[in-house]
Amino acid sequence: MKLGVATACFSYMSLEETLKYLKPFQFECIEPSAGGMLSRTHADPELLLGSSTEFERYCDLLKRYNISISNLKAHGNLVHPNPGIANAHLEDFKRAILLSEKLNLKYIHNFSGCPGAPDGSRYPNWVIQPFPLEFREVYDYQWNEVLIPFWQEMVKFAADHGIEKIGIEMHPGFSVYNPESFMKLREAVGDMIACCFDPAHLMWQGIDPTVAIRFLGDAICHVHAKDCSEDKHNIPLNGRLDPKMYTQTARRAWIFRTLGYGHEEKLWRDIFTALTTIGYDGVVSLEHDDCMMTTIEGFEKGFAFLKNIAVKEKASGLWWNHH
Repeated sequence: MKLGVATACFSYMSLEETLKYLKPFQFECIEPSAGGMLSRTHADPELLLGSSTEFERYCDLLKRYNISISNLKAHGNLVHPNPGIANAHLEDFKRAILLSEKLNLKYIHNFSGCPGAPDGSRYPNWVIQPFPLEFREVYDYQWNEVLIPFWQEMVKFAADHGIEKIGIEMHPGFSVYNPESFMKLREAVGDMIACCFDPAHLMWQGIDPTVAIRFLGDAICHVHAKDCSEDKHNIPLNGRLDPKMYTQTARRAWIFRTLGYGHEEKLWRDIFTALTTIGYDGVVSLEHDDCMMTTIEGFEKGFAFLKNIAVKEKASGLWWNHH
């Protein structure tokens, strides 16, 4: 497996400043954000597609620091019921695909999105409950009339521009948030829909990431190394669903944490064992979303944890079979 970095947390620095900072850690690749809900600081499609000079400078910078790009991501809600938001996120995603083509990248990532209700609603409606029965009507409308047709068209556009896999990140608040909903979309749209696997989004839901990995198998095209902590006082009282802001750490059911501050090392070793078991040999991107640490401290503590457990070399089998 290759170790990478999701660089969105360093968006307050230029790409060169970020690469200079990351160089001592000897990562093999980066995963820059390119719009949508995220920054374009480290990969601005409009700039890089519009100027051959800027594109050459960009590529030269990556060569100078001996680092590659694993993929771009332009996370947003491409099926938002507000056309202004949906169109803005869609245009960002399409430009990110065109830039990926120019960079000869084969994967790109996003969320599944979440539509609204069929009555001209202004906001997304995340349906996770079949009662009252109106919820089921909304759910069927979202999947059959919006989500599946949208992604069927989207994969055609991406394939026309050299993309082989669209990594959907399972994330509560969007229609694809667990392995079952991911497979529902993949089976309806096709194998070009792949999984950007982030254990942190599953853990707080009560999902065992190792079971999910074994279930998803070769549908996984990318992995994020990010942790979360679950509050042993608040969950028994109010459950896991929690609309409070992440900064209300003492009152929330769970929060994102840097690696090792949420779950024990044994679970993370089991995650890498599960990835090895399914034959995953792609990128594992360290991602920092911990509101209890600065970016630098959280990132460096996460890296120290990750480098000790990551499986970087592919085994050739039992040593005695070679004698």
